[in-house]
Amino acid sequence: MSSNSFDARGELVVDGEPYEIYRLDKVPGSARLPYSLKVLLENLLRNEDGHLVTAEQVRAVGDWDPGAEASKEIQYTPARVLMQDFTGVPCVVDLVAMRDAMSGLGGDPTKINPLIPGELVIDHSVIADVFNRPDAITKNSEFEFKRNQERYQLLRWAQQSFADFLVVPPDTGICHQVNLEYLSRVVFTRKHDGVTQAYPDTLVGTDSHTPMVNGLGVLGWGVGGIEAEAAMLGQPMSMLVPQVVGFKLTGELPEGTTATDLVLTVAELLRKTRVVGKFVDFFGPGVANVPLANRATLGNMSPEYGSTCAIFPIDGETLSYMRLTGRTEHQINLVEAYAKEQGIWHDPDHTPDYSQIVELDLSTVESSIAGPKRPQDRIPLRSATRAVRGLLAGESQEVAVMAGGLDDAGDESFPASDPVAISSRIARDAPPHVYEDDGSPDSLDWPSDPARIVLDGQQLTLDHGDIVIAAITSCTNTSNPSVMIGAGLLAKKAVGLGLDRKPWVKTTLAPGSRVVTDYYNRAGLTPYLDKLGFSLVGYGCTTCIGNSGPLIPAVSEGVNGNDLTVAAVLSGNRNFEGRIHPEVKMNFLASPPLVIAYALAGSMHVDLLKDPLGTSTDGRPVYLKDIWPTTAEIKEVVDASLEAQMFTDGYADVYHGDENWRGMDVPEGDMFAWSEESTYVRKPPYFDGMQREPAPVTDIVGARVLAMLGDSVTTDHISPAGNIKKSTPAGQYLLEHGVAQVDFNSYGSRRGNHNVMIRGTFANIRLRNLLVPGVEGGFTKRSADGPVETIFDASTAYLAAGTPLVVIAGTDYGSGSSRDWAAKGTMLLGVKAVIAASFERIHRSNLIGMGVLPLQFKDGDTAESLGLTGMETYSVVGLAGANPLPREVTVRIESDGTSREIATTLRIDTPAEEAYYVHGGILQYVLRQLLDS
Repeated sequence: MSSNSFDARGELVVDGEPYEIYRLDKVPGSARLPYSLKVLLENLLRNEDGHLVTAEQVRAVGDWDPGAEASKEIQYTPARVLMQDFTGVPCVVDLVAMRDAMSGLGGDPTKINPLIPGELVIDHSVIADVFNRPDAITKNSEFEFKRNQERYQLLRWAQQSFADFLVVPPDTGICHQVNLEYLSRVVFTRKHDGVTQAYPDTLVGTDSHTPMVNGLGVLGWGVGGIEAEAAMLGQPMSMLVPQVVGFKLTGELPEGTTATDLVLTVAELLRKTRVVGKFVDFFGPGVANVPLANRATLGNMSPEYGSTCAIFPIDGETLSYMRLTGRTEHQINLVEAYAKEQGIWHDPDHTPDYSQIVELDLSTVESSIAGPKRPQDRIPLRSATRAVRGLLAGESQEVAVMAGGLDDAGDESFPASDPVAISSRIARDAPPHVYEDDGSPDSLDWPSDPARIVLDGQQLTLDHGDIVIAAITSCTNTSNPSVMIGAGLLAKKAVGLGLDRKPWVKTTLAPGSRVVTDYYNRAGLTPYLDKLGFSLVGYGCTTCIGNSGPLIPAVSEGVNGNDLTVAAVLSGNRNFEGRIHPEVKMNFLASPPLVIAYALAGSMHVDLLKDPLGTSTDGRPVYLKDIWPTTAEIKEVVDASLEAQMFTDGYADVYHGDENWRGMDVPEGDMFAWSEESTYVRKPPYFDGMQREPAPVTDIVGARVLAMLGDSVTTDHISPAGNIKKSTPAGQYLLEHGVAQVDFNSYGSRRGNHNVMIRGTFANIRLRNLLVPGVEGGFTKRSADGPVETIFDASTAYLAAGTPLVVIAGTDYGSGSSRDWAAKGTMLLGVKAVIAASFERIHRSNLIGMGVLPLQFKDGDTAESLGLTGMETYSVVGLAGANPLPREVTVRIESDGTSREIATTLRIDTPAEEAYYVHGGILQYVLRQLLDS
């Protein structure tokens, strides 16, 4: 029960039903707050207990200074936690292990139980093994279930053993799209002490694209799995009251542009604005003109521009979408009444206080793609061919794109663009060669090494810049009927003119919910998509997370035989190096219609705005403009094909699952039966040797450098992801445990086995460890003249010798997806501290949550400026006996008999984070709190 210091408790009656609410207007200053901070303010009012959540925290939000840096700490309690299976399985494994540890320390294991609802959607495990055939989804589903049965048994056990824990079975949809279309309440209701409370629906998710639901007015963002576990166990989340950037939308999108073009433009703009760690609130008269699906697309990609969330307010469009997606009329009435009563209904004439205002005229948006390795690197479609050839020729991203006509694309991009040097002929660290040319793509000296391949009896050639994957995938776009119908209509027109995909392109369709299939079928578009090879391969993330499956065999041979730099085009949100497919070096994000257009073209060398895509049945060249559907055409089909009953029917049995799911043999009981034979699910070592009281914090003495890394190292570089190769430590482990190579599956599917995951940490094929210059992948050295070895093998040797380890890095360390294994694997490899120029928010928090110390170089200092080689010995001193921990920490560096000291900032930013570190990690902290409760 809230302390109610502000006398905010009140009542709201909707359709004759009373609800307890906490009135925002009782807090001075609340009316001027942005929408997102009003939601945080209500959260504090309702959860105020005088201990964890105090009246001072409520005032900190009410008195929010837009111009101040984020500094005041609050304790945020989300209404629920959303998980996907890649990140959700480790959460469940940890909770199960916590039950074992609780029992071992003499406590009640059933205390380890979600105290707020946990919702897990199995969406990350389907792989596009089979494509371009009618039974592709059936075959891929069979493979998925065979590979993942042990994981699915664990999740089924958790569903029946944990209270308030729901699991959406495989082949249903992507978690963010299911969240948008079904799970989200917008206004949450819950019984508390016999009274039904109504309050804003809020959540944290174990996937960085959780902010997709911000489009619905639901405040949520991605966190690491360890933070999510603590939230499920009733621990408020410590956070600093953020700065809020107001984003004002005006005008309308030009004909021919899509929501994808809009979000790529916004991602580029907000990266340049520098919104990392901030909230973004959309506001103004243009908000009403933005369809909800477009709002969700903008929210989805907030991690790509760095903000914590990117939220739209509740308005009439919110209610219309709720009605379309089959929410009850009472729930819709409750949302409207609550929003208006609390002053969180959008008023287009009111401008709240913001830390900064950014404005975009929608009429300036143009057709775009983004890549080849970062989502914020937007390339106008008109410049794409020139940019790609420039990249192949060895130009940097900035030079290649600017030469193509984008005036200042990368001048202030954040993180700073480094040379891509895509061509294997160009030394990766060499400065780009500036070519004298007349501006035409053909004048560039890009490499050509054509591979001759045979497909379906045809003699074909494959060269640098050709497209080998075209995938309509990811919640980002498959949740948006306008771009999906647009793709279907483009396919229909292309087929009508006799066009077909190029035979070397692997084409897949993986929507985020079954509703997409329903409206494609109703609109009669499925046959045309099938004809072009875009047959349904599954309901899941697939290509966007690296589950693209194998390339066409002959294509794979050609790519590897000639070391070709080939491309993937996908309608997703992520395209980091090595993510989409290990044999594909260039990855471009594009709208679903453009994905199909590029599949028809077959090469990034084709200028879609100038060159023909193919030849019609009557011998005429066919251009993109000939098959691009108009906005009116798309709207007509959407209006005729989409209705609420589709969502109601589609989600009527959402938790039911197929026969495979329902027929699993799942043991009962409060304790999970671990199997020593399992290569998917193993008991983690986090609680081994744990005592009731934490050991004293000590200095880190005599540490060696495991890896020295540059700028913009993402969690995709750190965390195990994608396919497992036979030659890697993880592959060797699986072979030793009797797993055939064909059954290796992906790292993501084996996240429940720490033995696999630590062998894949820092093992990304594109990782560049400066201790082994010129070598890519998970390799290192223990001495200057020592042999090159895998990072895992070096870690094993260091651990055996009792030597602690550190990682040294540049700016924006840990950007990208909210991967808990990037922190877990780091800790299990023996790393005690990471010293970086700057950290990404979630990864820094996750490191602390696993007991790894984040230290930040002082402004202006870098490993290079300090002359560090990584072969020194490092000691972090001043920690032992300190209470509280110091904000500045000395690092002693010893080499060749000399010693020097540098000052670093300890990036433990809040008292709660300090408590986690002192206890050895967030899981140990929570366990000790529950043990004594």
